[in-house]
Amino acid sequence: MAEPQPGDAKLPDPVELSRALAGIAERSQKLVTEFLSRQSNAREGVGMADPLNIGGAFLEMTTRMMADPAKLMQAQMKLWTDYLQLWQRSTQRWLGADAEPLVEPGEGDRRFKDAAWDDNAVFDYIKQSYLLSARWLQSVVREVEGLDDKTAKKVDFYTRQFVDAMAPSNFVLTNPEVLRATIDSRGENLVKGLEHLLEDLERGKGRLDIRMTDLDAFEVGRNVAVTPGKVVFENDLMQLIQYEPTTAKVDKRPLLVMPPWINKYYILDLRERNSFLKWATDEGLTVFVVSWVNPDARLAAKSFEDYMAEGPLACLDAIEKATGEKSVNVIGYCLGGTLLAATLAWMAAKKDNRFASATYFTTMVDFTEAGELGVFIDEEQLQALEARMTERGYLDGAAMATTFNMLRANDLIWSFVVNNYLLGKEPFPFDLLYWNADSTRMPAAMHSFYLRKMYQENLLVEPGGITLKGVPIDLRRIKVPTFILSTREDHIAPWKSTYAATQLYSGPIRFCLAASGHIAGVVNPPAGQKYSHWESDTIEPTPDAWLAKAEEKPGSWWPHWREWLKQYAGGQVNARKPGSGKLKPIEDAPGRYVKVKTLE
Repeated sequence: MAEPQPGDAKLPDPVELSRALAGIAERSQKLVTEFLSRQSNAREGVGMADPLNIGGAFLEMTTRMMADPAKLMQAQMKLWTDYLQLWQRSTQRWLGADAEPLVEPGEGDRRFKDAAWDDNAVFDYIKQSYLLSARWLQSVVREVEGLDDKTAKKVDFYTRQFVDAMAPSNFVLTNPEVLRATIDSRGENLVKGLEHLLEDLERGKGRLDIRMTDLDAFEVGRNVAVTPGKVVFENDLMQLIQYEPTTAKVDKRPLLVMPPWINKYYILDLRERNSFLKWATDEGLTVFVVSWVNPDARLAAKSFEDYMAEGPLACLDAIEKATGEKSVNVIGYCLGGTLLAATLAWMAAKKDNRFASATYFTTMVDFTEAGELGVFIDEEQLQALEARMTERGYLDGAAMATTFNMLRANDLIWSFVVNNYLLGKEPFPFDLLYWNADSTRMPAAMHSFYLRKMYQENLLVEPGGITLKGVPIDLRRIKVPTFILSTREDHIAPWKSTYAATQLYSGPIRFCLAASGHIAGVVNPPAGQKYSHWESDTIEPTPDAWLAKAEEKPGSWWPHWREWLKQYAGGQVNARKPGSGKLKPIEDAPGRYVKVKTLE
């Protein structure tokens, strides 16, 4: 077969191309006008001088770095030596000889997965040059002496943000996959990418709202959050869903699941194949889940103790009416787990023992080592955040989403920039990313209390450090049997930080560590046969000592947790249907609250 000649390639229709560019220009003008009008609104925060206090941190870092010129010179000489070696090895490749790479991407770095990054000597040089520079810059910043811990972490975090943004994979001329697509499509990928960019700006009303998945492919209640059940109770802050039983007999004690209100509950009920709530129901549990409201300005004054009163405490009363059971097993996920710990401490002070056992998913109660989220928590940033929340009455969902995406910028920002804007591709339909984009707001009073009292001041671990409903609480008074599930690659609740809870509670404790991260490590059904987990019957003084003695087991941790929970089942009873008790169904699951979108 004859090779196609350059003249055989189909050129883009000039009329269509002109029409597309004219449409883009018109939409761009509208977006610029709207963007400028938004900047005149003080509530958007524009005009605040360095609200993240980044400039001050880097100024201090630079001052201390320049105070030791000899050390800086050594670092520069090291970089120069590395570049000489890289040039030598690259020259060998260009002359046809084999040469081992001087530096390679880290494990899990998918930016350089295209074969041309290795096979093509030019792109291999570009890749290695970037990796050398990135490694050098980050090491120089980390080795600056004299910085306080918070400043050092902030400088390190934003240096990585800069390094990630400057990766050659993010630019047309230095990404071989994008170059190929541009040549093959005669630039149509870039036109399509510009259209995607404008669509994202329009959807965000001037703020770049990167579309990570096909937002039309999913609908809550249609193909996600579809486990059959009924809303049996509701108040200002939450709806309580009771699921239809799928077994003839169930554990006597019901199970209450409290997800975080930073996100929507259906991360635990995405599809039937990966729904923890469906699996728990099939395991013979009477499952209730809290579906938190997506708050607006009317709920600005709702506090952390309101979430306790209208959340777990209200649920206990409702579950007793629905099933006749006073004693309940409970799960708290992330912030829902932090609320659970505070609630159990309050209940211990009140001698209320209605929770028979407590399970925590990726939950921090000791914020001494809060991970990279701590970068965003200092007095300057809190004051700026509180000023915005005071005017609006809440923290908008977009701000929360951006913060979490920055923790994994390559995966959750730059990969979509390349796919959507440079390659011009449509994002792949993915249920988890649809959930991730379905953000929620945070009430001003509650969020300020949470960030200050826990992240900034770390008072939850101090006996009497926090008072809820007039009662000073102490986590050490919690004697409820406890199962703690953490995930090894968690970037939100680092597992070694979550392990600190094992040294606080007074009751029997089981700790389990799952592979993967904050979401994938938790939502890991047994049928998927993915990842692994570590088990141990003992609690050690430190996380490293625990891991050294723990046994790694293949697959999901769910069955391990279920075996642990059986000892707190309270026996077996006939299955209970929603509405069979004193609470009558309000509406079908998933209910109204979870369907409220965050539109800023």
